[in-house]
Amino acid sequence: MPPYPQTAINVIPPIRIRQCQRNAGRSHRKRRARDAKFSRVVLVGGSLLIRAAVHGVEEWWGPRKLTTRDAVYRPVGRAAAKEKKRAMARLTKRRLADTKIIQYLWTAIEVIRNQKQIANIDRITKYMTRVHGMHPKEIARQLSLAVKDGLIVETLTVGCKGSKAGIEQEGYWLPGDELMKQHQILGREGKTVNSPEEWEAETHDWYCFECHLPGEVLVCDLCFRVYHSKCLPDDCRLRESSSHWQCPVCRAVKKKNTNKQELSKYLRYIVSRMKERAIDIKKGKDSKHPMFKRLIHTQMDVSTIQEKVNESKYRNYEEFKADAKLLLHNTIIFYGVDSEQAEVAKILYTDTCHELDELHLCKTCFYLSNARPDNWFCYPCTPTHELVWAKMKGFGFWPAKIMKKEENQVDVRFFGHHHQRAWIPSENIQEITVNVHQLHVKRSMGWKKACDEMELHQRFLREGRFWKPKMEEKGLDEAESSISSTSNEQTKVSQELRAKKGRRSQNVEPKKEIDKEEQEQSCASKEEEQEPEPETEAVSSSQEIPKLPPPVEKVSTSTQTKKLSASSPRMLHRSTQTANDGVCQNMCHDKYTKIFNEFKERMKSDHKRDTERAVRESLEKLRVEMEEEKRQAVTKAVTNIQAETDRKCKQVKEKCKEEFVEEIKKVAAQHKQMISQTKKKQWCYNCEEEAMYHCCWNTSYCSIKCQQEHWHAEHKRTCRRKR
Repeated sequence: MPPYPQTAINVIPPIRIRQCQRNAGRSHRKRRARDAKFSRVVLVGGSLLIRAAVHGVEEWWGPRKLTTRDAVYRPVGRAAAKEKKRAMARLTKRRLADTKIIQYLWTAIEVIRNQKQIANIDRITKYMTRVHGMHPKEIARQLSLAVKDGLIVETLTVGCKGSKAGIEQEGYWLPGDELMKQHQILGREGKTVNSPEEWEAETHDWYCFECHLPGEVLVCDLCFRVYHSKCLPDDCRLRESSSHWQCPVCRAVKKKNTNKQELSKYLRYIVSRMKERAIDIKKGKDSKHPMFKRLIHTQMDVSTIQEKVNESKYRNYEEFKADAKLLLHNTIIFYGVDSEQAEVAKILYTDTCHELDELHLCKTCFYLSNARPDNWFCYPCTPTHELVWAKMKGFGFWPAKIMKKEENQVDVRFFGHHHQRAWIPSENIQEITVNVHQLHVKRSMGWKKACDEMELHQRFLREGRFWKPKMEEKGLDEAESSISSTSNEQTKVSQELRAKKGRRSQNVEPKKEIDKEEQEQSCASKEEEQEPEPETEAVSSSQEIPKLPPPVEKVSTSTQTKKLSASSPRMLHRSTQTANDGVCQNMCHDKYTKIFNEFKERMKSDHKRDTERAVRESLEKLRVEMEEEKRQAVTKAVTNIQAETDRKCKQVKEKCKEEFVEEIKKVAAQHKQMISQTKKKQWCYNCEEEAMYHCCWNTSYCSIKCQQEHWHAEHKRTCRRKR
């Protein structure tokens, strides 16, 4: 026997088993059985075990011991009844009528009311039978359920015309009808119709969120959703000992939250595809119908989902999936499970779940496959995918990434132009380290491109070159631009200082050399305090001047005379300092010029790549638009040709019909004329040829032979010719 469920175990081990043979005497067993209160009956291997409580002590009566592997418990008695009653207390009947039949009945009542007639049971039955082919008993049952649900109001109305004028009839109205509001018509039970505000105040849905049907449902304590007990998985069903219940959606939403900005970035791609496919859902009935809110508790559409994604309101993927399922739920309820809109909604929900599964599988692959930057398939993921040689049926081995594994099947995505995916058996998978010559592959152009792409992926992997989001790239660009601007400012300041010093050295007079030098020294000391870091380094390098050799002419770079350079140690120090400043400034200038040139080249390459991408996207967009215009033009031309062909065919048919009628008339006239001529002739009674010899009033012959044959056969007895 299968093991019993854990929720049914209600025995504290060790279980004490008392066999029937141990009971001394039949009377003793009778007395214990009389005093015992049986709580469980267990069937073990064809033998009966009874769990009883004798004077407050629980024990087992039976022929053999009980194990947890071969026992199946079924609670009986008062405790089981209480548990069942507690579970039933949570079940409520919110709606009973079928939503599709409800809308048929609404349409029937509207049609009958528009004809200024009372919508009684006979007229509704005739309409439903004629239009929808329903049985009268089923119509009456659904109508009564709709009245119980409050979706149709049953009243007593007095007829005002026809054969039933002045006679009370059972009439049916739509809830919230303007005529009912004017006359304050009450139902048969004396209850007024619920206002729209009361309908909107409903805290929970009326239909199961899983099967979308009415009936006895469990109400969630945290949200508006309701479920049938049979529609719930085993781990989400109401526990016997619990008074609170949460639906599967609320339990799933409680999982760990995701970064909202990152989540919205991924979900935008899914919503864009949802928006493309959801156009066909709105075709048909208008969702602004006044009776729409009578069936749909919480409205949801793709525009609302897109708005929530743009505002980053989703905390995790389960909330997004729940809204997609709510869209399917509303579509099935309002349009019907067999409608075209429901089929589109089912496909939409299935695709959304598939996209979310792909997102859970690998976020990097999902993002790059949608963003499609250059070499997007070559960037490594975190964690990285295993590289293998995969072989499809009818093809050779091809380089691929492993996405996931399930038993003996491997989900791979191939390198190459299309980056296709496929489930490959495990025996058709080889490690990437296997030599290519052992695989016996045909080295086609596509295979070589795929291998080149795989090698680029391996190079990115070795270099640690992962895909960086746009925000990080932007921050890096801003940092580099700040560095380049700082280097430009420092270079500009150093150039201005050199220009000032050059002008001062050229305008020095011989009489005021010492004074000029002192002023320049004081100005230089002030400028040194205000100069940036590269200039400070130049000044510090000038402190090595006392170690220079005594000859001054070899060191000085001033434009003054030898006397001035020899007699002025201050001029020597300043000129040497200027030379070293120029060398250091040139070094810094070269350093930052190199950085700026590298950054400039990088910016040029990025700009070129962005330009190429923009051109490629524009070309793709133009190609799509051109194909769309071409398709529209072809469709228009085909439509015009079809219309012209139909018109020509119609003209030819009319002309042929006219000619046919004229020909029939001519043939009929000729036939009539021939009949007339035929009637004017006489015919041989024997061989039916044209007659020449007249015998009597209705008998003629073509020849004497026919006359003799007919005479001897019968005519001599009936001939009326006088002889």
